[in-house]
Amino acid sequence: MNEKLREKLKTLPSSPGVYFHKNKDGEIIYVGKAAVLKNRVRQYFQNTEKDPKTEALVREIADTDWLKVDTEMDALFLESEMIKRYKPKWNILLRDDKTVSYVRIDMKSEIPYVSMTRQPLDDKATYIGPFYAKNTVEKALRILRRVFPYYDHPYTGKKTLNTDLDLTPGLEIGKSTPEDYKKDLRKLIRYLEGDRQKLIRELEKQMKTAAKAGEYEEAAKLRDQVFGLKGLRKKIVFSDKEFLDISSDEALKELKMLLKIQHSPKRIEGYDISHNQGTDVVGSMVVFVNGVSDRSEYRKFKLKSQKNDDPASIYEVLTRRFKHKDWEMPDVILLDGGRPQFSAAKAALKALGLDIPVIARDKSGDHSRNAGVTLIVDQEAAPLVLRDGSHLAKLIARVDEEAHRFAITYHRLLRRKRMLK
Repeated sequence: MNEKLREKLKTLPSSPGVYFHKNKDGEIIYVGKAAVLKNRVRQYFQNTEKDPKTEALVREIADTDWLKVDTEMDALFLESEMIKRYKPKWNILLRDDKTVSYVRIDMKSEIPYVSMTRQPLDDKATYIGPFYAKNTVEKALRILRRVFPYYDHPYTGKKTLNTDLDLTPGLEIGKSTPEDYKKDLRKLIRYLEGDRQKLIRELEKQMKTAAKAGEYEEAAKLRDQVFGLKGLRKKIVFSDKEFLDISSDEALKELKMLLKIQHSPKRIEGYDISHNQGTDVVGSMVVFVNGVSDRSEYRKFKLKSQKNDDPASIYEVLTRRFKHKDWEMPDVILLDGGRPQFSAAKAALKALGLDIPVIARDKSGDHSRNAGVTLIVDQEAAPLVLRDGSHLAKLIARVDEEAHRFAITYHRLLRRKRMLK
């Protein structure tokens, strides 16, 4: 360990968070999460017996950075997102569970249940994730189940041990109704998706309102949910064996400087068009909040104009998107395309009277995962080529690849449906 790193480790906080091990060139080689950053990160440098792979990782570490978060659940989400953004080589070498997992809840079902899956489907169910450590997510869900009881298998109407343990909403014994059960599931989804502080404030307000109205049973239930959620800060979800402050995200700092805007962009929307020579034309919108994907905000568009014209499709998608006044406005729009798509987006925003920064990632025909990051931020200026491995390049590539994945998944679904008719 070099002296600079030794001194840096003395400043590690005792809060949950995500840490980034770097090599001598400043490249992020490993991303991990911790219930207590100070304890977890220091473990790497203690004179204890380690397996050969971990020993090799430690020999390569020249620097470490970290991001503090409020809860272990926040760290779980942030770790997953940062691994997808930076693709650190040692996360692949050290992990056996390379396949990600999602929490699935089908709210359109009469009586939904909560489950884990490795492959999200386009079945209109809610998918939360992805997560890289299935066991950790399952452990977190077990804790949350005591706050928001749920079924973990299709409902049969039969009483079980989980009914007696208050781990189900109790529909089978008349303790709750399907409507109230779904209300609690929506709270669970909001918590899992990161809307935690606002949810707690709303529950506290509802609790006081119920108490004033003399609805003491409802007030007591809400009180228990508030205390349960606040108590989650003290729960240990991560084991020692398991390998946001927005201003701390270097990529967002770089994007703020590039666009010359006053604040770090909170909401980035990424767009892509997918089709097969002008048939089954679709558009995708993915959303990253504070640099992290928010799948609950993703939207897809089946284009009214079915033709091989990506700029026209971008124009249509943005025009339709901004008709939704109830959707939060983006701070930045990122397109997959070159100058024609950039011009179409600027024209659409001008027609709508909107002034939102637009960036187009011009791949110039190279759609491989190793494609460089070349940006168009001004119609007249030369393209900006980002340095390979820069924080901003990693973020742009992550948003763009997610928009492409979401678009092509929808396109393939429509094509299969058409061919089966």
